Amino acid sequence: MKVKDVQTSDVHTCGPDTNLAAAAQIMWDCDCGVVPVVDDSRSLLGIITDRDICIAATTRSAAPADIQVRNVMTTGTVYSCRPDDEVRTVLATMGRHRVRRLPVVDKQNRLVGIVSLNDLVRRADSRSGSEIPGQEFIETMQAICTHTPAHVHA
Repeated sequence: MKVKDVQTSDVHTCGPDTNLAAAAQIMWDCDCGVVPVVDDSRSLLGIITDRDICIAATTRSAAPADIQVRNVMTTGTVYSCRPDDEVRTVLATMGRHRVRRLPVVDKQNRLVGIVSLNDLVRRADSRSGSEIPGQEFIETMQAICTHTPAHVHA
């Protein structure tokens, strides 16, 4: 099975100049925990999560409406996939990098969708030969959910 068969294509996005209050409103309205950050041509620049917003809102001395997404979003290595990638490859990527969602981009790095654990779990099946093998899904979840040592503050 290909990513394009399970991805969510109607993805709401924001730009780097969007404020955190507006990004949080998108998450609230769309019932999601992540918003891809794109430029005017929908090229993927980064990603912002509900956790990013929460941490920024509680650790900075500014209101969320006064903080731009560009100052909080994840940039650099944003793991993504392509519409024609195999779902098994996506499961492996999610497990290896401990991420719950992957933006789906075309060859020009333009956002065309997102694939999440929610998209995959609805198609997972424990029967032999299934398109999203239940055991691989469980192994991916275990990898993502493995706790890492907490940061120690002296």
